[in-house]
Amino acid sequence: MLLISPDDIKTHLTYAACIPAMKDAMIQLANGKTEQMLRNILPLGGGNMFGIMAGTLGPGRAFGSKLVGVTPERTDPPVPSHQGVVVVFDPATRAPVCQAEAGTITAIRTACASAMATDLLALSYASILTIMGTGEQAHHHALAIAEVRPLSEVRVWGRDQEKADQLAAEIGRDLGISTSAFTDGQKACQGAHIICTVTASWEPVLFADWVSPGAHINLVGSSYDGPRECDDAVIKIARVIADSTPSVQAQGAELRHAIASGVVGEDHLVGEIGEIASGRLQGRVSPDDITLYNSLGHIVQDIAATALVFERMKEVG
Repeated sequence: MLLISPDDIKTHLTYAACIPAMKDAMIQLANGKTEQMLRNILPLGGGNMFGIMAGTLGPGRAFGSKLVGVTPERTDPPVPSHQGVVVVFDPATRAPVCQAEAGTITAIRTACASAMATDLLALSYASILTIMGTGEQAHHHALAIAEVRPLSEVRVWGRDQEKADQLAAEIGRDLGISTSAFTDGQKACQGAHIICTVTASWEPVLFADWVSPGAHINLVGSSYDGPRECDDAVIKIARVIADSTPSVQAQGAELRHAIASGVVGEDHLVGEIGEIASGRLQGRVSPDDITLYNSLGHIVQDIAATALVFERMKEVG
């Protein structure tokens, strides 16, 4: 079995290669070609969790599992938010062929899934990006979305001004564009074409009156029915697109809260991103639509990303 390190992943899992891999995986999911279990999350106390996921990319394609320990809150000393492994099996022999470090796979493929959704849902001229959050996902999201839209400005919002300043400077250096840092969320979002929420917040950090007509939102930080990154009004005004309908219905905290509060009905969910990617469903109907991609993350994304790294490592020996 090949052991794939974080450095291997950073070398071979480029944003440009991973984004189309995420699109293919979500098309296969929406078309019913894949098989996957709803994630099992075991509480470990103190907000920490153990996640267990398994799935297949479809007949004759790779299958595998992800085991990951999750630490949503920042710790002192700091530890990565996701620590674990992704194991991929050969479809012909049913034998495990590689084991990859899960944290780096998760960080890159999550950002690339958001970029894929942004490419399908955001306005073609979208150029102002707001990142809400200063953790490990924030930097990846800025770089991945720059692959699909001609960004002219990136805004970083965080509760800690020093961390927001530092991240904004790093993104500006990497992308060579204008960046700025905010602790005022409303100012950070005003006029933004794309908004990515990548926080661990249990309470909303994004509100409907901050969102401009035509904006696209990637709702990323909450991966189970608990933390909420936006208020019910954001859900009400948005065309909500799921990565997976059963998963968002079962574990999408923001949509479930809006339904339970009577703000929207069960039919408010438009469909899956894979349906839009395959042309079966229209995502944006008008330029003023506010579109929202509800990203919980899925094992098919982890398997597709890990299989891509494995194949590239084989190619170079």
